[in-house]
Amino acid sequence: MNKTTLVIMAAGMGSRYGGGIKQLEKVGPSGEIIMDYSIYDAKAAGFDRVVFITRRDLEKEFRAVIGKRVEEKIETEYVFQELSNLPEGFLVPEGREKPWGTGHAVLSCLSVVKEPFAVINADDYYGREAFVKVHDFLVSADIKEKGNYCMAGFILGNTLSENGVVTRGVCDVDSAGYLKKVVETFKIAKDGERAVGESALGEPVILPLTSAVSMNMWGLTPDFLPELKTGFVDFLKNGGIENIKSEYLLPQVIDTMIQQKRARVQVLETPDKWFGVTYREDKDAVISALQELIKKGVYPEKL
Repeated sequence: MNKTTLVIMAAGMGSRYGGGIKQLEKVGPSGEIIMDYSIYDAKAAGFDRVVFITRRDLEKEFRAVIGKRVEEKIETEYVFQELSNLPEGFLVPEGREKPWGTGHAVLSCLSVVKEPFAVINADDYYGREAFVKVHDFLVSADIKEKGNYCMAGFILGNTLSENGVVTRGVCDVDSAGYLKKVVETFKIAKDGERAVGESALGEPVILPLTSAVSMNMWGLTPDFLPELKTGFVDFLKNGGIENIKSEYLLPQVIDTMIQQKRARVQVLETPDKWFGVTYREDKDAVISALQELIKKGVYPEKL
């Protein structure tokens, strides 16, 4: 059976969360954070290793709060998303404060991930079924076939926050269950029996609550990382270096590969309800949701 790695993107600035380190907020009854539950589910599903993408200025606290615990239970490695991590010939532009988004984050794994891997956000709860489905795909997929990937597909209505707007990759899925395209859609909020949001151009978008969306839970193979490296150079050349707020986003990279017929992405539907700490007000809801899951026997009182 193939070895598999879980890559956790934990380098976010947490600006919508009031400047705190939202990935390290304690939400479980024994001081667990959301990542603890993701790692618990991933290990139960069969993942062999965890790679954390974090920032050097967070490293000490990150290792103290979660790293040391995780290292006792599963093979663990750290990589760092840094603003200065640019291809040769490029310099950080004046005024740029944040790194270049989720695609840039995963690119940090280029030298350490050589096996099929899943990618998740640190501050999102995905549910056990999603980890099982992605892991099963990764160990059964023919890794010799380049561009053979998968994505956990969530129901939009199960991924909205009651405390503010969210960004989601809205998916168009064909009859065979493969992703046709994914469109990053912004400022999404529930509006009665539908959701409303904005396109990248600021135009209004109306969405059914049943829409399939990406929550940045991807199942990828090692050939994806060189693709990510090449695409990042193209992104920087085509305005990414000049625009100090531009982001090299994972869904957009994968969508480009799909449109160019260089990737096939199987959408693995999951009915699990997402929750996370996008906003500080979300924390109480996350605590309550986890308590319900513990009562149902999904998780022990102490992981």
